[in-house]
Amino acid sequence: MQRRITPAAILLTAFLAISGCGTNTGTEPAASTPPPSSATPTPAKTYTDADLSSLLATLKDSQGRPLTVIPAAQIDQGIIKAKEVLKSAVFTPPACNVFADSNSQIPEDSTYAAGTTVSAAESTAIVVTVIALKDAKELTDHLEASRKASAECRNFTVELAGQKITTEVQPVDTKTKGDQSFAALAKQSLSTGEKQTALTMTGIKGSLAATAVKAGPAVTPNAAPELAQLIDTILAHG
Repeated sequence: MQRRITPAAILLTAFLAISGCGTNTGTEPAASTPPPSSATPTPAKTYTDADLSSLLATLKDSQGRPLTVIPAAQIDQGIIKAKEVLKSAVFTPPACNVFADSNSQIPEDSTYAAGTTVSAAESTAIVVTVIALKDAKELTDHLEASRKASAECRNFTVELAGQKITTEVQPVDTKTKGDQSFAALAKQSLSTGEKQTALTMTGIKGSLAATAVKAGPAVTPNAAPELAQLIDTILAHG
């Protein structure tokens, strides 16, 4: 019998996608300010939501399945729902609530899009999100905060959407073609007894960040090249 992806697992997949592309809310120490430069900064490249959606529509997974672009209204509804769920999420140890505190918002001045593909045969889902900000430093600061949180919270539990999820986080040594990269494998045990694994990878280039999450009962770090390919295709437009 094929194992299905539960709604709670899909919700957590979306949560991890938001985590990779979220924004720093100030809970981490501020980075040191670089010395002023006399050079005129190059204006950041701008993208509309439609630009990013069109880019995602060109992507295919390793099996040649095209990504289905999620309608903007559905993304916005999902963000609102995620915020509401995360408000009541209980993390143990409490310090690991940094995942909710700093990863559940998307800046008002950003543009973003998301796409997904599902493999019934593998019981896996891939969620790809792309976000563009005017201030690239905000993206890099957040990626560093996510890296720090993943290192400090290798094992934690969270009560989320009526489910208690025990998570073990394992950093994955892999890179994208972006200026910065980060990847981690999260092994999750749901209170229902189901096991779920999610590999999250983020790459940043300029003001553009892309996160790909592959979730399923038996996802391993071997999925990294597939996610890196998706991210690199996006960042090539950065």
